[in-house]
Amino acid sequence: MSDPKPPSFVSAQMVAERAGVSRSAVSRTFTDGASVSEATRAKVLEAAGALGYHVNHLARGLRERSNIVCLVVSDIVTPIRARMVDELTRKLQAAGKITMVINTESTIESVSLALRQPLHDRADATVVLSGAPPASLVETCLANGQQVVLINRDDQLMGSHNLGVDNAMAGREAFFLLRRAGCKRLGVITSTARTASLRERTDVFLDIAAAEGIPASVTETGPTSYASGFEAARQLFGRSNGPDGVFCVTDLLALGFMDAARHEFGLRIPEDLCIVGFDDIEQASWDSYKLTTFAQPLADMAEHVVHLLLHPEAAGIERRLYAPAPRWRRSVRPGPSA
Repeated sequence: MSDPKPPSFVSAQMVAERAGVSRSAVSRTFTDGASVSEATRAKVLEAAGALGYHVNHLARGLRERSNIVCLVVSDIVTPIRARMVDELTRKLQAAGKITMVINTESTIESVSLALRQPLHDRADATVVLSGAPPASLVETCLANGQQVVLINRDDQLMGSHNLGVDNAMAGREAFFLLRRAGCKRLGVITSTARTASLRERTDVFLDIAAAEGIPASVTETGPTSYASGFEAARQLFGRSNGPDGVFCVTDLLALGFMDAARHEFGLRIPEDLCIVGFDDIEQASWDSYKLTTFAQPLADMAEHVVHLLLHPEAAGIERRLYAPAPRWRRSVRPGPSA
């Protein structure tokens, strides 16, 4: 059910009441050089930690909205993340928002630390473009009065908006694309990132293969990168009976896999090997690849993020899935019905 009411801030007054001290004691505790006893400091810090209170360093003491939207993103150099950041920042800036991008590593510790920054700066909203932050930290953002938009996460947190791509559809359609092309030995190439999106694409593909009685293997060799796809091909084709149809859960993996298959093992694509990717990054359409893939509707997703942030009272709470658009190119043989 939708709840149009935004969550309330965890205020300094709430910390003071929990700690049994004055409001000014809380202020002094979080002010460098201010006089406060150790006993009072300890009580305030304990209460602040329990409530998830963070000091507003950017506009301390002010009550108006900051108009800041924070984007928390990991692996920003990858083509798909760079395109999403580009779409979001351009649309947010056109809507008059101040955009703060926090570029972090993909580890849980790094993203969690980064996500605390918008709490300190009292951003109005945080958009999380990573699956790494734990739900408890996202809930802290909500408790501090922020709008939170999650992109491509599988959890549904009370008070947050969750936008994602229909990964189950992609896994299902990738399987039938390869089967229609006549592939009999299937493989899934994924990464050690194991985000919710990657897991769902992999699991649905494997479940359908099992139900159809088609052999399918999974290979993961490292992070979500070109090099990992290249190494996966080395492992699979370095032994007998390699696959003749492969679903790579991202285009970066697919491009590396394709190059290794062609240049190190002499396989012809799509005559000997069919490959399907996911993301539709710019490189997928290059003549040297012509990769069959699925496009994420990034512009539509970014447009909806802006709508949610501009109309918080009317937005409600939602889980919205977008259908990935198939992009058929030359890396898959056309089947009889194509």
